[in-house]
Amino acid sequence: MLRLFNILAVVLLIASAVYAYTIKYQTAYRYEQIAKTKIEIKAERDAIAVLRAEWAYMTRPERLQQLADQYLPELASLQVPQIVAVTAIPERAAHGDAIAGKLDAMGLGAAGSSATDITGSIPKTAPKSAAKPDSAPSTASTRKQQKP
Repeated sequence: MLRLFNILAVVLLIASAVYAYTIKYQTAYRYEQIAKTKIEIKAERDAIAVLRAEWAYMTRPERLQQLADQYLPELASLQVPQIVAVTAIPERAAHGDAIAGKLDAMGLGAAGSSATDITGSIPKTAPKSAAKPDSAPSTASTRKQQKP
């Protein structure tokens, strides 16, 4: 019995040593992967910095003016009357829904209902019947009043 116990203890000792070395080497391998990834990240950040510097160099106003003069001779410089206020710019045309238009033309559309009615969204202007000046206070305001 004692001999079996000793053999079992030796086997467990060897198994735990193998497990410990496996964990050690996996940890070292993961550490190397992390170090390589950090080096790659630094290289990418350096490349991004170089690209940003190149972009700043390529978009210098004097360079762009020279290219505009060279390749766009018919382009006149900006005049004061061309500058307008934002309010003078016309509104963008409403973008219609092509599928809804086709369904309406076929008679399958929701006649008289807007997209807010279909989706359940809150309309842009609330109906006047919904506003009740003598209504009870909201639950949020009653909670604030109830706190000591």
